[in-house]
Amino acid sequence: MNTNKLKKIVIFISGRGSNMQRIIEETRQGILKDKAEVVLVFSDRAGAPGLEIAKQYNIPVASLSPEGMTREEFFEKVSDILEKVDFDLLVLAGFMRILSPSFVRKYQGKIINIHPADTRKHQGLGAYKWAFENKLDKTYITVHYVDEGVDTGKIIAQAPVDLQGVSSLKEVEERGLQVEHKLYPETILKLIENKIK
Repeated sequence: MNTNKLKKIVIFISGRGSNMQRIIEETRQGILKDKAEVVLVFSDRAGAPGLEIAKQYNIPVASLSPEGMTREEFFEKVSDILEKVDFDLLVLAGFMRILSPSFVRKYQGKIINIHPADTRKHQGLGAYKWAFENKLDKTYITVHYVDEGVDTGKIIAQAPVDLQGVSSLKEVEERGLQVEHKLYPETILKLIENKIK
């Protein structure tokens, strides 16, 4: 097999990186095997548990604290890190920082994010809480391109989450994550196979 054909993925995380882990696993023994590889996991928190998980898979990691920097300054430094990495897709997986406009413009069309709601109805934080408090019997997971707004980029894919009978926010989150973990790798596969225009 010609490994040069593997699409290279960079993943940004802020926490435990459960979507990151699922994507890595799919590149090793799932639907992304022989199609993609994760070449870097970056976090804005040096202590993010997901970095340790990435290391267990022998994936290079990097972190940088934004402390004392403006958003523009921080993402200029992040961009310097990425300059040393050849990649096709930048995947935000629980990355809790809003990208700077110049960073978004530099990597336009290469950055995707997953959001636990229909982005036309709810943007920003607390999407599962919003679904639970509004007693929705269904919510959606959205994968979208990242633009200069917050969760306002073009929708790539969506999948429903059945919330009928849920009795706690934790249950909403658990059901949502099951859908996230399936939808994100599937969408990445379609993107790298050019099945989504």
